[in-house]
Amino acid sequence: MGEYRHGGSSIGFAARKLLFYVFPFVSAVLMLSWFFVLRSSTARPSFLDRAFLPMVTTLSVVKSDIPFQQHLSTPSSISTRTRAILVDDTEPTKPEKINNILTTTIANLDAGPKPVNDDKPIAAAAVRRPETRATSVNVDVNCNGERSLVNTKPQQQQQQLKVFMYDMPPEFHFELLGWKPEPGRVWPDIKTHIPGYPGGLNLQHSIEYWLTLDLLASEVPQIPRAGSAIRVRNSSEADIIFVPFFSSLSYNRYSKLNPHQKKSRNNELQDKVVKYLTSQPEWKRSGGRDHLVMAHHPNSMLSARMKLWPAMFVLSDFGRYPPNVANVDKDVIAPYKHIIKSYVNDSSEYDTRPTLLYFQGAIYRKDGGLARQELFYLLKDEKDVHFQFGSVKKDGIHKASRGMHSSKFCLNIAGDTPSSNRLFDAIASHCIPVIISDEIELPYEDVLDYSEFCVFVKTSDAVKEKFLINFIRSIKKEEWTTMWTRLKEVEHFFQFQYPSVEGDAVQMIWQAVGRKVPGVRMKINRARRYSRFAVTDTHRGGRGGGGSRHHIHTPKNFW
Repeated sequence: MGEYRHGGSSIGFAARKLLFYVFPFVSAVLMLSWFFVLRSSTARPSFLDRAFLPMVTTLSVVKSDIPFQQHLSTPSSISTRTRAILVDDTEPTKPEKINNILTTTIANLDAGPKPVNDDKPIAAAAVRRPETRATSVNVDVNCNGERSLVNTKPQQQQQQLKVFMYDMPPEFHFELLGWKPEPGRVWPDIKTHIPGYPGGLNLQHSIEYWLTLDLLASEVPQIPRAGSAIRVRNSSEADIIFVPFFSSLSYNRYSKLNPHQKKSRNNELQDKVVKYLTSQPEWKRSGGRDHLVMAHHPNSMLSARMKLWPAMFVLSDFGRYPPNVANVDKDVIAPYKHIIKSYVNDSSEYDTRPTLLYFQGAIYRKDGGLARQELFYLLKDEKDVHFQFGSVKKDGIHKASRGMHSSKFCLNIAGDTPSSNRLFDAIASHCIPVIISDEIELPYEDVLDYSEFCVFVKTSDAVKEKFLINFIRSIKKEEWTTMWTRLKEVEHFFQFQYPSVEGDAVQMIWQAVGRKVPGVRMKINRARRYSRFAVTDTHRGGRGGGGSRHHIHTPKNFW
């Protein structure tokens, strides 16, 4: 037994000694192997295709002391107030030195120097000015909320938003305007004739008209236009699928039920749109997530919206939508087209606008518009305040134009919905908007700071006695002049026109859509994770043998 114990202890000692020598040797071999594997990788790995992300070009970042919105409206040479992070603060910064730093940074990132071309138009997200010179700049906001300059490529070199537009029958678009197409023709020949859009209040929701015209013009080289978006004929190449249904016009003109009708033409067209879209391979491929549907009038697409909810909507606000059908993450808020004419050659100033506060419109409203009644009784007897009922009838538009042009501040109070055209009439009149609408959503607010040219007041504060009028009177001439100057700088962001020009409302809306595209693609890709395991209607025993796994379900728990 003793010999057995002695033999066992000897074996254990030898095993431990062998392990002591083997372990460091094996570790050394593994470390050397990993070292040589790393050294053998001569190419820099790239897991992300930069071209996959449309309208996103980040080349270099420098710190900036200039306000964020000033860059949006002033894309000229970099000011001497801007300092690169490597520049000594005690040394005056020259534009030439900053340009050198930007160019060097771009060269380091792109592995090759790219000269800055100061003769090309600036990036689509910035604003073109006639005096543009030196380096064109855009603005970026990092994850910490810091504002910074981003050097961008000329617009011709940028990746444009590629839009596939359905060739839907004319009854969905220009035929609603009275256009009579020739047999077999879908679109009017915009080189020779453009169907007119009805005036008055119809115009305020005419976004569908301007976007469709801009896409048609992108195929006509003879028509000069800005190029944030272009039409493509192959849907597989597109970033977004555009649905050319003039839904707001359909509601305004054809929503009333005639005595001999069981269903209005507007509702019939909505049913046809749903049937048309859900039968298209583009819709089935993405479940509609990459489709752009225009429903700017709050009452447009009332029935179809519940069936087309996966799509991206272009809206005026979310007031009449449940949050899981329309929300700020998925959809785009577009401005109204102002009814009042733009204040051209405005030479007014604080002292030449005699009216302090202006409002003219419907006073008695329901829902969120009840504040209008309370404010009317609080303000109607205040001097230098104009608060009266008004409408478009009896020369109402011209009266409102004169009133806004002669006022310092213009009230924008929530009505039946959170938004109204009054805000954009005020902007066109260079009258500082006073926004009293707690649920309002504003166009391009991810790139535009409205607090620089608007005054926001909570409804609960505004209806307190003397609160609003005292607050407005506390804004002195210097502060008003600063906001008024800024208002004139951003005015063109809200102008609709044809052909579209750089920085107008049409281009800003396309850019807002482009900023949604990466999120849309992520949702589509996530939905495909388990697509190979999806059970078709045929497998479920459905009839027809041609079932699809892209069945549209109505979202639950709306409220």
